[in-house]
Amino acid sequence: MRLKDKTIIVTGSCTGIGKAIAKLCVEEGAKVVVNGLEADLAQETVKELGPGNAVSLVRDLTEDGCPEELVALAKDTFGGLDGLVNNAAFVTWSDVGSTDREYFRRVLEVNTIAPLALIQAALPELSKSSGSIVNIGSVNAHCGEPTLLAYSASKGALMTLTRNLGDALMQEHGVRVNQVNPGWVLTENESKRKQEHGLKEDWYADLPRKFAPSGRILWPSEIASTVTHFLAPDSGPVSGQVIDLEQYPMIGRNPPKDDSTLPAE
Repeated sequence: MRLKDKTIIVTGSCTGIGKAIAKLCVEEGAKVVVNGLEADLAQETVKELGPGNAVSLVRDLTEDGCPEELVALAKDTFGGLDGLVNNAAFVTWSDVGSTDREYFRRVLEVNTIAPLALIQAALPELSKSSGSIVNIGSVNAHCGEPTLLAYSASKGALMTLTRNLGDALMQEHGVRVNQVNPGWVLTENESKRKQEHGLKEDWYADLPRKFAPSGRILWPSEIASTVTHFLAPDSGPVSGQVIDLEQYPMIGRNPPKDDSTLPAE
């Protein structure tokens, strides 16, 4: 087990990618501090992981004192801290016309400033354990869609933060910092969002190859696999790196032709 006897904080871990990461961490031998905003989902997640393997804190990460409380909970419950996964995010739609300054600040608070605050709070403990930090970004960090302006910008800022701290913290504290940028992932929330946008219940079962060359989109467990690799000793001294997890290149892609342009059989 790659994470045996390690303690990991995973934010936004009551659903989706975060929950998949928490589950795989426990399967790999770790103890996990679960975080989210819904008490019922947090309780359900801890029950699934096993009370001896997990503890939860239901609190908004942007509140003063929340990062410090999460670190204290890990230390008091499991004796220390070896890893941090900044997964919680405000996934929101906005464009140049709808992104006012107050709204933009809120997105940055959740997606960029809160991860930094948690890294700062966790650093004393992670320095002791030569720990690892994994930030969960998005392929939208490279540019993003027109309707994902604030979200994309916040993930771009997180990506620069990762690269900066990946160098600085490794040199000064022996703590690694890396980032995983997922592409299109089939989470509970994504399934619900697409249905709210008018798609059928099983919209993900028949996707155009232009968007999903393999015929499907990513599963949360596939993101979790790469995250646990960065948390574990397997990844050695690797730090300051960002990996995109998508099924096609973000730059220089050769999308398939539309079905209408294919020759008739």
